[in-house]
Amino acid sequence: MVHTYEVLVDIREYFELTSSASHNETARYEVDAESRQVADGMARIQAKRDHPKCTECDVRVTRLLR
Repeated sequence: MVHTYEVLVDIREYFELTSSASHNETARYEVDAESRQVADGMARIQAKRDHPKCTECDVRVTRLLR
């Protein structure tokens, strides 16, 4: 059975490879998936697609919406 999960992804993008200056943000996604693990993976893929310079991401499935 497919459910809709709310997933928050903390994203860190460094401006340059040799610099410690970075940009941090949190993206919110609603993901239709069969389990929390699948929702986690789908949100990670979407975050990398939306933020191609992302060097670190932390995924949290926060709640079940439907």
